[in-house]
Amino acid sequence: MMAPQRDDWAELQHELLETELETLYHVSQVLSRSLDLKETLSAVLRALHEGVGLERGMVSLIEPDSGALLVTVAHGLDETYIGEIRYRSGEGVVGMILEGGEPIVVERIADEPRFLGRLGIYDPKGAFVGVPIRIGRKVTGVLAAQPAPGAEILLEEYTHFLEMVANLIGQSVRLSRDIESERHSLTEERDSLRRTVRGQYGFDNIIGHTQVMRRVFEQARLVAKWNTTVLIRGETGTGKELIANAIHYNSPRARSPIVKLNCAALPENLLESELFGHEKGAFTGAVAQRKGRFEQADGGTLFLDEVGEVSAAFQSKLLRVLQEGELERVGGTRTIKVDVRVIAATHRDLEAEVEAGRFREDLYYRLNVMPIYLPALRERMEDIPDIARFLVEKIGRQQGRELGLTEAALRVLMHHDWPGNVRELENCLERAAVLTEGDVIDRDAILLTGIDEKVSMGRGAIQAVDLDDPNLDERERVIAALEQAGWVQAKAARLLDMTPRQIAYRIQILKIKVRQI
Repeated sequence: MMAPQRDDWAELQHELLETELETLYHVSQVLSRSLDLKETLSAVLRALHEGVGLERGMVSLIEPDSGALLVTVAHGLDETYIGEIRYRSGEGVVGMILEGGEPIVVERIADEPRFLGRLGIYDPKGAFVGVPIRIGRKVTGVLAAQPAPGAEILLEEYTHFLEMVANLIGQSVRLSRDIESERHSLTEERDSLRRTVRGQYGFDNIIGHTQVMRRVFEQARLVAKWNTTVLIRGETGTGKELIANAIHYNSPRARSPIVKLNCAALPENLLESELFGHEKGAFTGAVAQRKGRFEQADGGTLFLDEVGEVSAAFQSKLLRVLQEGELERVGGTRTIKVDVRVIAATHRDLEAEVEAGRFREDLYYRLNVMPIYLPALRERMEDIPDIARFLVEKIGRQQGRELGLTEAALRVLMHHDWPGNVRELENCLERAAVLTEGDVIDRDAILLTGIDEKVSMGRGAIQAVDLDDPNLDERERVIAALEQAGWVQAKAARLLDMTPRQIAYRIQILKIKVRQI
């Protein structure tokens, strides 16, 4: 082929430069459009083909695991075949570029013995240009293409141009890998948090071994699988929110949020805005649109604590959402559909409230689809030792120290009625921990918190006897323990650190007449 004249050559270079600049701009736009790396690289190779006549483009990137070059995209080649083509460092022309980190330019492929032709798309009579793709100083891949027939005289210009494109690709690959690494890290963190949350709110981590609590857990496990509305009944401080959490995190909605609202904590005008949201300008202070708790819980669970406290006027608005699954924001006219599973809780006797006309009967039946009754702490006294030890460990962690509890202190706790239930027990233990200088909460610290040491046995309270009193003989100690345990031998055995068989043997040999209560 005759070399072009000087003027023709200059004009050809000028035309190529303009085309390259336009194509380079197009490539930079393509690389910024999508986070899908394969899709982006395919669009880049298409731009090279259509813009500057660099045909049969190919991008190979290093596999992190094997260190081999994997053909990631190739213009004009079936994608199902691409994933099977790999080059080791130094293998073929592509492997030589990876190993040496320098461009390789071949004027005629057929004359290059190192060329393997694995892709099967290159014209043997044509030229070939391959350049390294770098992330910083490290070679992470290869960009190669074949100039169109007749363009062999521009190999130097094409090589320089492909190096610029390879630099842009390197930046895009680094960004893509950083994002993928961050996504993987966030996914692992999310899954870890889900496992932690499920473990924290799992039924197994709610303390209770009595028959009445096992029944509660079984009901909660069964209802967790469905979207049924749940009404948790029980005195204040019995752990209604714990059961609501356990139901949500063991349900199909666990990936979505559980949103909580104490209905007794807000006046009615604020309660409506909190639950249903409001539009901008709906009332003084509504400077922006705001989603309510129902919208925030869409796809998840809404826990309405103390639902028995809402007014009769508000009850009708709540009923509509429960029946129809739709609402309107305060100050708005647009109907909004929500998919929310409702778990409500109350300490009130709703049946009495309905009879007195203070609670809508239709709302009561809408909420009371699946009632779960939580027993008061005095109805499951056998759980107090385990609950107390758990709370003491929790308080110790909060105070940055290890805390324990003596058996004598536990006995005092077992002899109190706990009208405030678990919440009162936790407050008592926290006060006792503050009053304890060492690492073990003893009986005196518990008594200093202000609780009495009386035993409730259903027929009035009797003054408890200190079982550690050295003046008591064995028979007196056993009788005192039986009195304090309501003549339940298993309870008395625990008070004396005995097994039921041991206390039965002592009752027999000490000739103690067992009372029936």
